[in-house]
Formats: sequence, C-alpha cells, structure tokens
Amino acid sequence: MSALLLYVMLTACAASPQDLSGKMFTFPQETNTASVKLDVSTHNLNAVTVCLRFFTDLQRAHSLFSLATPSSHNGFLIFKESTADTVSLYVNNKAVQYVVGYELNTWHSVCSTWDADSGLGQLWFNGQPLAQKFLGGSQISKPIVVLGQEQDSYAGSFDTKQSFTGMMADVHMWNYILSPCEIKNYVYNLNFTPGNVLNWRALTFDVTGRVLIEDKQKSCHYSQYTKMPCPNKSGY
Repeated sequence: MSALLLYVMLTACAASPQDLSGKMFTFPQETNTASVKLDVSTHNLNAVTVCLRFFTDLQRAHSLFSLATPSSHNGFLIFKESTADTVSLYVNNKAVQYVVGYELNTWHSVCSTWDADSGLGQLWFNGQPLAQKFLGGSQISKPIVVLGQEQDSYAGSFDTKQSFTGMMADVHMWNYILSPCEIKNYVYNLNFTPGNVLNWRALTFDVTGRVLIEDKQKSCHYSQYTKMPCPNKSGY
C-alpha cells in the first residue's frame, strides 16, 4: 500500500497540530495499550457533537470514542455493545442505547450530540438520525479523549476486550450541536465547518503502542457500463 506509515512501539508525541486529511489511524491488534490520546482545546463542555468514521470486523463490545472526566469515566462515550446492531451513548455515566444497521468490514459514519440545557442526546448512523433521548444536563469538565481504548478511569484502566481494532478517520468534535444539514455534509464528504474542539485537519495527539497512520483506503467505483468479458463462440 502506498502510504505514510507511522509505526509506534512505545510512545510517540506530536508536538504541534497535524493535518490528517486523507489519513486514518489503524489499530491492527487487540491490546490494552495501543491508543491515541487527543489534545482537547477546552476545559468545560455544555454541548457536544462528535463525528467520526470507522471500519472494523469486531463482533465483541468495543469503544469508538472515549471521553473521561475526573468524576465520570464515561463522560462522553460512543460504545458498540456485544449485542448485534446496538450502539450506546453515554454522558456523565448515564447511557442510552440505539439499534443501528451495523455491518462488518465496511466504513461507517457515526455522529453523536448532547446538550446540557435540554439533557437530550442523539445518535446519527451513516447519516440517519435516530431518536433523541434524555441523558441529563451536568457540564462535562476537564475532558480527556482517547481513541482505540475505553477509559475505565481518568486516562487509564484499559481492557483488551473493549479495545478497538480496525481503522478510524475524520474525527471531529464541536462544543455545540451541529445542524442536521451540517451532519449530512460531514457524512457525505461535502463542505462543513471542522470541529472547534477536535479538528482532524489540525489534530494534536499522543500515540502509545502499535498504531499506524496510513493513507485512507478508498473504494473503487465502477460504472454499470464497464466492459464485460466477450462471450465465446457458443454464446456463453
């Protein structure tokens, strides 16, 4: 594969923001160490939108996005449950569940929103909005965000059996609720305002363990008019 590879066996630090446009993080094996800690640009959140894309063949439970605070290890967590097609959204340790069209070995887009004033959270899966559900309205303070692992304590207590393996890309986070049109623009790779808390195009992060940065894999699209093999003399 033609790619820019960053292979990290111990810990590597990115001192300044990096533009990861067209790139992806690859988590190639189950561990309780391989992770990417993202530098969050705010200390207090009264509203959140998180969007990301992922590709995996995992059938067990695993974390897609883990934000912890000193008082809530599930401060804002997007978590694929072991139950087929079930994704949970946690805010300050309170959870709601959604049933989604979850397929293995394909790219998915997921966006989650939450607002402290209303206490409502919502999940969007592959551009499809699901029901708003009540999660409570306490402020999220002093967040730490980790990809690849699920925080069972503030920035730690990782469990191999909740780790993510596969590819992840286009991670953005905002401190407000994105409009439905903006979420659709994100999902379909149209023009959208990048995250003002986490911005994939200017991301500061620390990598620990076996994590790679590669060119994002793109699908080839073939026209229905692509030439088919010529029939043999018998017509078959």
